[in-house]
Amino acid sequence: MKTTTRAVVIGGGIAGCSTLYHLTQEGWTDVMLLERDELTSGTTWHSAAQVTNFGMTQTMVGLKSHSIALYKELSEDPEYPITYHHADGGIRLANTGAQMDGYRHFASMARGMGVHFEIIDAQECARRHPLISTDNLVGGLWDPLDGDIDPAQLCQALARRARKAGAEVHRNTPVTALRQLPDDSWIVTTPRGEIHTEVVVNACGYRVNEVGAMMSVHHPVMSMEHQYFVTEEIPAIRDAGHRMPLLRCPISDYYCRQDKTGLLIGFYEQDCRTWGMDGIDPNFTNALCPDDLDRIMDVLEGAFARMPALRDAGIHTIVNGPITYTIDGAPLVGPIPGKRNAYCIIGLRAGLGEGGGHGWLLAQQIVHGEAIYDTWALDPRRYGPHTNVELTARMAVQEYQNEFRFHFPNEHRPAGRMARTTPLTPILRAEGAHFAPVNGWERAEVFAPGLQVTPGFRFDETHATVAEEVQAVHTRAGLAEINGFNRIEITGRDRHAFLDRLCCGRVPRQAGRVGLGYLLNDHGCIKAEATFANLPASDRGTDRVWYGSAAASERHDHDWLAGHMRPGEDVQLHSLTQDMSIFVLAGPGARAILSTVARGDWSASGFPWLSARECFIGYAPATVLSVSFSGELAYEVHVPNASLMAAYSALQEAGTAQGMRLFGSHAIESMRLEKSFLHWKSDLLTEYDPYETGLGRFVSTTKAFVGKEALMRRRAKGPGRCLVTLRHGATDRVAQPGASMMRDGKVVGTVTSGAYGHRTGMNLALGFVVPDLAAPGSRVELDLLGDLIPADVIPSSPFDPGMTRPRT
Repeated sequence: MKTTTRAVVIGGGIAGCSTLYHLTQEGWTDVMLLERDELTSGTTWHSAAQVTNFGMTQTMVGLKSHSIALYKELSEDPEYPITYHHADGGIRLANTGAQMDGYRHFASMARGMGVHFEIIDAQECARRHPLISTDNLVGGLWDPLDGDIDPAQLCQALARRARKAGAEVHRNTPVTALRQLPDDSWIVTTPRGEIHTEVVVNACGYRVNEVGAMMSVHHPVMSMEHQYFVTEEIPAIRDAGHRMPLLRCPISDYYCRQDKTGLLIGFYEQDCRTWGMDGIDPNFTNALCPDDLDRIMDVLEGAFARMPALRDAGIHTIVNGPITYTIDGAPLVGPIPGKRNAYCIIGLRAGLGEGGGHGWLLAQQIVHGEAIYDTWALDPRRYGPHTNVELTARMAVQEYQNEFRFHFPNEHRPAGRMARTTPLTPILRAEGAHFAPVNGWERAEVFAPGLQVTPGFRFDETHATVAEEVQAVHTRAGLAEINGFNRIEITGRDRHAFLDRLCCGRVPRQAGRVGLGYLLNDHGCIKAEATFANLPASDRGTDRVWYGSAAASERHDHDWLAGHMRPGEDVQLHSLTQDMSIFVLAGPGARAILSTVARGDWSASGFPWLSARECFIGYAPATVLSVSFSGELAYEVHVPNASLMAAYSALQEAGTAQGMRLFGSHAIESMRLEKSFLHWKSDLLTEYDPYETGLGRFVSTTKAFVGKEALMRRRAKGPGRCLVTLRHGATDRVAQPGASMMRDGKVVGTVTSGAYGHRTGMNLALGFVVPDLAAPGSRVELDLLGDLIPADVIPSSPFDPGMTRPRT
């Protein structure tokens, strides 16, 4: 065994084997895989091994398409063919119109990735799968490339190809310790000796947190017991003359696929069970949990009703084994939070089906810094430090129970709620707030006491209430709490030079001034968006810069900043995210309210646009920034959580004279679309550069910054896509992210955001389109829930394009 290598992948299941193989494909051949037992001896060996193209984001669809193409190639390798039942087809059933709306949206989204799903009615479902009943069935989504694969053969084939490229695979070689050196390389300790490596990858399946503990890291991954059984021969399958398509049923929480001349039936019962919370037996390998069919009887009854032939089928084999779930059900693939040169590919509950793509994207991140797609949907840093074992378990149970029930827009399930709150949360609830979790924080979406909201892809019961909130902000004043906003205080004499090196534009240096800037990756594409506020020394601290960004970016941005600090550079980072919240005070009456509660000159000349000032709101210490995400005159009022109630009381009392109303994030979304303001990881993606995103005005070509050379090369080449603002004609729905833009029957772009603009009366969307259709006046069609809706490209910022209102 070598003692030095570029990367050590820990774990020999589909995650580890796929990563190892793809590292060699990206040019790193001096790599090594360590497996504590035998390859595939964890979860992989007992996987149901379904391979679908279905995904709920374009990134997921893309990685699954890669898996399918790779697996087909492997199955056809004459030197080492593997068993892959490719393109048997699969149906996802639905018994409500709302579910069918979801399938139509996912079909639109997949079309943008070159994947073609078909929406079929109940009778066509039964025609394609003659064993099912159409009782209580509306229709389904047909995936023509659905299939299944032999898990052990797949992993051996990937390992074999990796070895041929120069990689090493060592079985029966457990990792017993991990130690990081000052240069950020790692020492990996095994019973066979130590290995010095540049990069470590945790691909350890249900033992993920055993290895995580060696890095002093906890991953929000939980194992669940999962049962399936394989039937004896079923005559209807034996005599069908073709393989049966796969079936996934959100109505009765089961799936099935053909296995020889019988069926493999898997269950997602409501009375489910976590596994391994108190530790895992070191000898649990190639092992299963005890059978417990009583637990699945309710699901089995539903399967019997949908597939009556099952009632007469004998059971050949029962499998009950652990599978891993993350806190939100999506895998964790990418950099490990707070660590350098450390990555993970974990929580792959459907690992065999999509593992080829996960390893592909991870290898690209390790070798090139980014992947071909924006991978935020998979990023391990998308959740904050609140994701402890108990919270993860509760949310994993919820995800398991809803395995085939996708999240509707504005649907917020109950598990894990109230994990992060402020003193104001119960007060706003009493005011009728409907909350949504944002990185665990409870944030008000809309204020509608007693209103029952039906989540879906069409306008819901809050539509009129949101219009009223927007009208109040536009004509009078509104107050919103924005909690969880990522805030990093940056101090040290080199703070401005440090930020100037990372930001592609100019960073404000004048005390009391605020600026917006963008940080690029090494490929010249957008990595982060931040507001910089220069705060002078006071009794609250030394000279400092506040770096503010989206709540979801809490770990992402801190890692990016910390990773670019140079040795000897006098820069310190301190997170304030847990300690402070923001009030957004907006509307033409906002200045009068602020002048009532805080001493000082708050006039347009005394406190102009893009200013920052420390003050007291009543007697609560606060820092006020003159910025706006709504397009109205607005202030961000940053207040320590300990003083939040005092500030809120003062603002509410002063707001009475101005007719102030509480408003939520739905109103903010409506107003920001009317300004064509962009949202991180909706419209600001690592796949596009500032010029493609319409942010060229924020690029200063006369200075050096991270990613500049790559950006200049991209600029010279010309844009691949351009971000545009669209107005479309739908009257009962907004454009959902991922929806395809069409022209003459071809996909020409993808929607990134959508909302109804209540001030303009326009149904608006943002999205990336081919350059030839980016000019205002260009016409496209949006595929919204299967309907082609006419849409026009319009000039940016249809509301107050001159930005006069925030400066008034």
